[in-house]
Amino acid sequence: MPAGLSVRPPVGTDAVMPTSGPMVDTFGRAVRDLRVSVTDRCNLRCTYCMPAEGLDWLDRDDVLTAAEIVRAVSVGVRELGVRAVRFTGGEPLLRKDLPEIIEAVAALDPRPEIALTTNGLGLARQAKRLAAAGLDRVNVSLDTVDAAKFAAITRRDRLPDVLAGLEAAADAGLTPVKVNAVLDTAGGLDDAAALLKMCLDKGYQLRIIEQMPLDAEHHWSRTSMITADQILARLQQDFDLRPDDVARGSAPAERWIVEGHTGLDGRPARVGVIASVTRPFCGDCDRTRLTADGQLRNCLFSTSETDLRSLLKSTDATDQEIALRWRQSTWGKLPGHGVNEPGFLQPARSMSAIGG
Repeated sequence: MPAGLSVRPPVGTDAVMPTSGPMVDTFGRAVRDLRVSVTDRCNLRCTYCMPAEGLDWLDRDDVLTAAEIVRAVSVGVRELGVRAVRFTGGEPLLRKDLPEIIEAVAALDPRPEIALTTNGLGLARQAKRLAAAGLDRVNVSLDTVDAAKFAAITRRDRLPDVLAGLEAAADAGLTPVKVNAVLDTAGGLDDAAALLKMCLDKGYQLRIIEQMPLDAEHHWSRTSMITADQILARLQQDFDLRPDDVARGSAPAERWIVEGHTGLDGRPARVGVIASVTRPFCGDCDRTRLTADGQLRNCLFSTSETDLRSLLKSTDATDQEIALRWRQSTWGKLPGHGVNEPGFLQPARSMSAIGG
């Protein structure tokens, strides 16, 4: 079994999929974290994600309606044990009815934790409204604090908007405010140190993510990617780091305490590195994903999907039927993403179409 896949052996070929309680797979992993993509559209054109001209977006009629998204989340929460919901894209802030979706999800009983991953361009305008609707916290994608590099990576000169969005999120109480960074292969290690300094100064939490083979143009290369070990070595040149002694659980980030610094909550400042490729955490994965067009994915790197859209659009399908199909999707989850295996195949959909 590849390194990092510390899953239990399958429960056996004669095992019966449970039809009540939390969703589980045949390796005993319980799925409690739901990622919902509300759109595949984006207003940036990051070089590691999509071509300059963008992608062929979904037809608007193919995208789930607000009511369908809320129903799916409701089934996940009430029937399947989902306890955390994260809205993603594309760029989720492009969806005008996002506050209404969040408000409806916040009204569920039990109420899940609600988070948002965004590029931050529209966050300064919307942070207070989203917080009032029930959003708990945000992750903002930001790969550099150098304006020229930002424009080159995203093909848009919008760094001031992202920085303003981060401040607005903190002011609105959407904390902890987290920054997600994917380092550019050219000069990205120096960007890492500058990003951490900015986050420490502002009280944000930095998460640096190894670049994964999920780009639309399939240009990802293992030989050029910046690894977690390289990231840590560079950060340790400027900062005193020690491993966090708090149990990681199912969280994807390995965390380090930055000595001599505190966060907005007064606790020791931390930085995280998500080593999706070099130190995969599949053995503790608790995630399930719903794409903007209503397809279930039991792994970010899955090469197959399970249709939920047809049931959500049916006037006859019950919540129990939706839950059963979802359980079946989860039950078939593989032990790991397979990126480090010789026969690995990159998913047909890119990250922007899948949803983070």
